Amino acid sequence: MGAGGLVGVAAVSAAGGYVAIDRLGPPNLAQAEQVSTTVLDRRNRLLRAFTTPDGRWRLPIEVSDVDQRYLAMLMAFEDKRFYEHGGVDMRSLARAALQLVENRRIVSGGSTLTMQVARLIEGRYERSGSAKVRQIVGALRLEHHLSKQQILALYLRLAPFGGNIEGVRAASLAYFGKEPRRLSVGEAALLVALPQSPEWRRPDRNPRAARIARDRVLQRAAEEGVITTAEASRAAQEPVPVGRRAFPKLAPHLAEAEVMAQPKETIHRLTIDRAVQRALEGLAEEQTKLLGQKLSAAILAVDHTTGEVIAHVGSAGYLDDARFGAIDMAIAMRSPGSTLKPFIYGLAFEAGLAHPETLIEDRAVRFGNYAPKNFDEDFHGTVTIRDALAQSLNIPAVKVLAAVGPGKVAGRFRKVGVEPAFPDKSLPTLAMALGGVGLTLRDVATLYAGLARGGDVVPLMHRRADVATAAKALLHGKQPPRRLLLSPLAAWYISDILKDAPPPTNAKSGRFAYKTGTSYGYRDAWAIGYDGKYTVAVWVGRPDGASTPGLSGRLAAAPILFDAFARLGDKRAALPSAPAGALRVTGSELPPPLKRFREGGEIAQGPFLEPRVLIAFPPDRAEVETEGDDPLLLKASGGVLPLTWLVNGAPISSDPRARQVVWQPDGSGFVKLSVVDARGRVDRVTVRLKTSSELATMAGDGQKR
Repeated sequence: MGAGGLVGVAAVSAAGGYVAIDRLGPPNLAQAEQVSTTVLDRRNRLLRAFTTPDGRWRLPIEVSDVDQRYLAMLMAFEDKRFYEHGGVDMRSLARAALQLVENRRIVSGGSTLTMQVARLIEGRYERSGSAKVRQIVGALRLEHHLSKQQILALYLRLAPFGGNIEGVRAASLAYFGKEPRRLSVGEAALLVALPQSPEWRRPDRNPRAARIARDRVLQRAAEEGVITTAEASRAAQEPVPVGRRAFPKLAPHLAEAEVMAQPKETIHRLTIDRAVQRALEGLAEEQTKLLGQKLSAAILAVDHTTGEVIAHVGSAGYLDDARFGAIDMAIAMRSPGSTLKPFIYGLAFEAGLAHPETLIEDRAVRFGNYAPKNFDEDFHGTVTIRDALAQSLNIPAVKVLAAVGPGKVAGRFRKVGVEPAFPDKSLPTLAMALGGVGLTLRDVATLYAGLARGGDVVPLMHRRADVATAAKALLHGKQPPRRLLLSPLAAWYISDILKDAPPPTNAKSGRFAYKTGTSYGYRDAWAIGYDGKYTVAVWVGRPDGASTPGLSGRLAAAPILFDAFARLGDKRAALPSAPAGALRVTGSELPPPLKRFREGGEIAQGPFLEPRVLIAFPPDRAEVETEGDDPLLLKASGGVLPLTWLVNGAPISSDPRARQVVWQPDGSGFVKLSVVDARGRVDRVTVRLKTSSELATMAGDGQKR
């Protein structure tokens, strides 16, 4: 520093200087507050970071985010009296001035950490007297308006570490591949040394200079008693990194979508679990390399107890151009193959049309011009619906869909927030049973998560803010609207079948329920499974929609699904037990209308002149008063005896030769009543049971209005 600089220092430090500083107002921190956008997981661990608009890695950081030994070394080496001075350390300046006079060159600058922050904010790197004056003024302004912790946080964020690396967090990730919360002694010393001469000491360009500077910091730290001599000796043996590491790029598709959706946010907090995400990304990459050069894979893992997405793998490799890795296949519209069959059978169970042990014919059949075939192009004769679903037979599924109605299946999907896409906006057809509809992996995961929850669908959430909002609403007694995909009993019947699906080679069965699917032309392979806590959905195929001969859900997707569940570790839970009303009997013990599936064609061919079966009481949408142990009389008219009555999809005890039955309700609320005649024809009503006190309350409310 020249004489002018010393005069300037004296002038600023003179009496009355602080008054002038106060008039200058707070420093402009707009540029300093511009940080890299970061995406965090459910535990605030870094998933993805983006450079600032000017191309710098400058990650947000607080003092509490840094190893305490690093901070102690930093103070010992850079500014021992940081917490004592007011921005300018007069002793350090006096020493620097004396060294300048004695050596006729700058030996030490006398800068405090606060002065360095002032220089970093200014963005001008000059070694002159006037520059020193500006730093002193800036330091006094900082100390006047900010706390010591705030000033230290600015240094941790802005300190240069070579190239476009700024801040100790970015440097720790770039050179050590980890957050700066836990640094070794050698790592902490290197991060203290680099900002003094960041370009010359860059480890990736001049590791020798970096090592010399680090060892000097270790020596000073030992002299100041921050570390022991033994610790300094061991730290000096640590290798110096010779290159920069890539910044984390986990869940890249979801991270980019979030940043684009909310561009003004600098910190995005997701429900993703970083460990699970990393494991499943590695799984997708490993398995697709074994399957084919242009195949990709997508995996979604969901905690269906809350609807939180814990892993979102959009492709087999984000940067793999050969596999179109930049395309997020978790949200791409594809044909779901046979993965919709469980919902078709579930609606049949719910309507009282079938039971898992109901017999159905797997024989050649034609619906107009449509003649479905099984995947193996064979016929299996008479099978139970349990076996038909377990073996994913096509013909029985189409027959059941014909009875349930494709429009009803599509309508139930829409009711729970899943919008199926049909070619040219056409109406749903029987081809739905074999994948003749467009759905995304996220859609399919939503549906199966609903199965896992006993038929109750919750929206999938990947933003922690959405989870917090939902929790807050529940805390205030605001229940979200219920979205029922299937009745609890029908959902359990499906789960009971899928849990026994044959596993892939060398895998254990019975650990979770799962279903595979293969779309027409071998374009898409699917496998979706769930246990008591997690739902995992897997898709494998070519993003360009090209056919891959031999591709199937069982051979390509199922092994990934089983491996994905294995990588979830001990976080899993058992499937729920059977709900009340579950009919666990053999086929011979079923009520007559449920023993054999009655196909629409069989009914249409008979000379049935009888009036169709109808529920005469209670009428549909009626509100019926019930009290305590008072039974309810159910009446039917028409149809062919014997009749079978069902409440919420579960058969109840009744005289099959009578057209009325006495039923004992077990509480109030909505109830779905069904009656099935000997021809398999069904009538259904939904009624609301209320106690007399509830009816009186409603009447009183009506008078008040």
